[in-house]
Amino acid sequence: MNDIRFAFRKLRQSPAFTAIAVLTLALGIGLNTAIFSLINDLFLRGLPFKEPRRVVHFFSNAPDGKLVDLPLSLPRFQHYRDGQTICEDLGAENLFAFTLTGLGDAVQLFGGRVTSNYFDVLGVRPIRGRNFLPNEEEAADVATVTENFWRKRMGGDPNVIGRSITLDGVAHTIVGVLPNLPFAWVGPNAEVWTTKPYVIPGFTYERMMRGTTFLRVVGRLKPRMTVEQARAALPALGQSYRAEFPGKIDSALVTTLKTLPEDVSGNLRPAFATLFAAVAFVLLIACSNVANLLLVRFSGRRREIALRMAIGASRTGIVRLFVFESLLVSFLAGIVGTVLAWQLVPLVPKMAANFLPFDPNTRVNLSFSVLGFTIALSILTGLLMGIYPALQSSHADLVDGLKEGGRGMTGSVRQQRFRKILVGAQVALSVTLLAGAALLITSFVRLNQQNVGYQYRNVWIGFVTLPTTQYSDLGTRQRFVEHLLASLRAVPGFQNVAASGDIPLLPGGANATLYSRADGEVLPVDKRATAPSHDVSPGYFKTWGIPVLAGRDFDEHDTADHQNVVLISQSGAKKVFGNENPIGKTLLVTSSGTPCEIVGIVGDVRSRKVNEPDDMEFYRPSAQENFPFPTIVVRTNLREDAVTKLVRSTLATVDPGLAIALPQSMEKIIAQALGQTRLMTWLLGIFAAVALLLASIGIYGAVAYTVEQRTGEIGVRMALGAQTRDVLRLVINQGMKPVVIGLAIGIGAALGVDRLIATQLYQVSEHNPALLGGVTVLLAMIALIACLLPARRATHVDPIEALRYE
Repeated sequence: MNDIRFAFRKLRQSPAFTAIAVLTLALGIGLNTAIFSLINDLFLRGLPFKEPRRVVHFFSNAPDGKLVDLPLSLPRFQHYRDGQTICEDLGAENLFAFTLTGLGDAVQLFGGRVTSNYFDVLGVRPIRGRNFLPNEEEAADVATVTENFWRKRMGGDPNVIGRSITLDGVAHTIVGVLPNLPFAWVGPNAEVWTTKPYVIPGFTYERMMRGTTFLRVVGRLKPRMTVEQARAALPALGQSYRAEFPGKIDSALVTTLKTLPEDVSGNLRPAFATLFAAVAFVLLIACSNVANLLLVRFSGRRREIALRMAIGASRTGIVRLFVFESLLVSFLAGIVGTVLAWQLVPLVPKMAANFLPFDPNTRVNLSFSVLGFTIALSILTGLLMGIYPALQSSHADLVDGLKEGGRGMTGSVRQQRFRKILVGAQVALSVTLLAGAALLITSFVRLNQQNVGYQYRNVWIGFVTLPTTQYSDLGTRQRFVEHLLASLRAVPGFQNVAASGDIPLLPGGANATLYSRADGEVLPVDKRATAPSHDVSPGYFKTWGIPVLAGRDFDEHDTADHQNVVLISQSGAKKVFGNENPIGKTLLVTSSGTPCEIVGIVGDVRSRKVNEPDDMEFYRPSAQENFPFPTIVVRTNLREDAVTKLVRSTLATVDPGLAIALPQSMEKIIAQALGQTRLMTWLLGIFAAVALLLASIGIYGAVAYTVEQRTGEIGVRMALGAQTRDVLRLVINQGMKPVVIGLAIGIGAALGVDRLIATQLYQVSEHNPALLGGVTVLLAMIALIACLLPARRATHVDPIEALRYE
């Protein structure tokens, strides 16, 4: 207890050291625990399904790699379900949006149409009622709802099983209440599922059976069947499908699979791996920083150790005394770091939700295992840094130690070398982290400046689901759109209004449609290229600010009983027709090969990804091709919530049984499209700044303590005639040597690590000498300043006072 009280007293006597050491370690502990807790919840904790790693998700992929992670077609699903031997069973979901009526105002809900065994394959059991029965798959109007739906929309009615709800104008009987399903799998607002999965609204059965991909297919692996074995069996299944259905449009596609945990986190894994490395670097820098400060602090107390041993203290007691002091620093840092992590962890999902399609209400729990690991690492750092100098000093010659009284020695040569290694390690880690942050920041700036081809500011969008019972054909859907657009154009403050069949940059929003030239050799259907296709109303290009470069725009004469027409993008015109004038030529579009006359060329846009332009896009008039999901586009200076209210009230005058889904500004969609890059830029920038601050503190603290402990030596040098510049040169040279070595090592490490983030960069090479040079110069200048401040203080030492030091 005396040793512990003495350790507390020594820490109180040097509040600056104590504060810097505690806060440095606490920052490393808090940041690491918060980020690792997020990674643990996203990637390591299993989905709330039965044995989720046995559940696999099947995908279709184009052999050329341009189209990846597509759904499966109905013919392929049926062929696999009947012929595969790798899974206990296969289930499928047709993602869907429903219009709910009869429970207050009409509202859009999300969910899907599923096979009767879908939730059994996932391993989801209802909390009330049951899952679907096989005889309900294609004939019954039944539904399952989530617990949120049951409590929020039905007041938690205990007699909910058997109640009826109206979806898209059809009464459905509720047969089960499901637990709330994870956002990562079902997406936002998913609340209801029905049967009859083999239906695509607006598609004929014959067109769907050509091989249109629309089913999300999952399977549960058989016991003792590994994922690797399942993947090895897929090529044979694909070959048998191609042999049996050579004319299907998806016969050339290749099937792959992922486990559900891989699937839901796959796109985020590279980014969070980078984040994992960055925050680990911060913790290592913090630990090395505190280790250096402790080492310098303890090395300057060799005379104290000699005095204690001279009056009878044992070496064990000496080591214990110093270990207690270092452990107290780690213990205090652990307490502060835990409080910091406790405050940061709830903020992580809220921050991520501003950038990613991530539920802000998701609870990320504090990972006590991670917290324990980081605290243990900090305690180990303190333990080692307490034992090392104490053991070294306790074995030193007592007479020499007592003679050091007035000279303020800074420790043995070995200890000084070790301190320099720690400073060099901090600098090397900081260079690596700063270089990676600089690359990502530059990449984000360039991506953010990318021209998407349309004017997205002051644009509001939302879509409507039209019930097929009421809007069963192309004509009724077109009349609804024309009536709604006419009503919206009369709303004050609405500058331009249009409709289309998709929402730009919304995941899964754009259609991948087949096309081919009509002249020359017409390729078989399964060999034709695909491109994003957009069904648009007249005025669409004006509303979006997309230039018509040649030919004409669509007009009211482009109807179903007139010649089918199409507009193509500028890049598409060059790709398909080269230097020929495409106006007046014919393009075969869709799997049915509908001949469409090219009447215009429009500017290139980025409708699927901001960072990847499509080499072909085409547009068809909605009067000639449309589906029951029209998107409404409004250009206005009004606020987003005001526009939503006006559109809803206008829609109610046209059809009160319909609702607007996903009402939002296009700026939000652009922000979501850039969200992962923006989030990574912010977080990595913050971590790099923290690393730079910690490295600066570490360098400054080590040099400052060394100068303080060498006060007597500096006084002797000045008394013997040393000039100010000589003292400056001495201190800066000794402080900058490990920095220069660390910079050299850091540059080499940065060149290796930057390759790991190459896939996350846009129009920036991972080997960018300008950025790496700038980072190196920045860190060198900050290190120089950190050395210069205590060096200047050393030059103001009064030789007389210095000689009396200690």
